[in-house]
Amino acid sequence: MENLLVAIDFNGDETPLLDKAVQLATKFDSKVWLIHVAAADPAFVGYDIGPQNTRDSRASQLRKKHRQLQEYATELQKQGITATALLLQGAAIATIMEEVKKLHIDLIIMGHHEHGFLYQALMGSVSREIIKKSNIPVLIVPLES
Repeated sequence: MENLLVAIDFNGDETPLLDKAVQLATKFDSKVWLIHVAAADPAFVGYDIGPQNTRDSRASQLRKKHRQLQEYATELQKQGITATALLLQGAAIATIMEEVKKLHIDLIIMGHHEHGFLYQALMGSVSREIIKKSNIPVLIVPLES
């Protein structure tokens, strides 16, 4: 396994995902790609994105998430693992699947949060859809919200 993709959603504690990535990357001498897919910019999908303070707030949130991804990558690098952080915008499932192809990923590592029926009915599950669409192994790590 040369390339591992770790999907980070920032909805809880990412430590179990990173620990699993370290375990596998160390064993197989793999490169780790840390990826977070932010929702597409509203202007991208044809809507006005609002006043300047709204745009500034969005940019600030994205910078914060990118810094956190970079910190995670730096921590992995301190452990001797080649790691790259990617913050992308778009539809989560499609963007992850595009990166899987582009980066020649051998294993996707994702977290799973337990949600109630109503949430599942309205929002669905990114991890479930990735499993359906992927032709490579997907490792689901239980996470606490």
